[in-house]
Amino acid sequence: MKASVQAVAVWGKIAPSHSITAIMITDDQQTIVTGSQEGQICLWDLSSELKISSKEILFGHTASVTCLAKARE
Repeated sequence: MKASVQAVAVWGKIAPSHSITAIMITDDQQTIVTGSQEGQICLWDLSSELKISSKEILFGHTASVTCLAKARE
């Protein structure tokens, strides 16, 4: 049996270095997803006033994230 570990980290008011190489917005237009040269994927909240705030960072890629895609139901 293979166990999976989900790599998620939440940060405070200041996000870590994140050189954006890919960007996507969700269908509900409330979350922006960015991929970075450092191999991270970041989730950002987007308010109706167009203010962006950091939410989560996912890490574990060993290369740059150069493409993002939405999963379909």
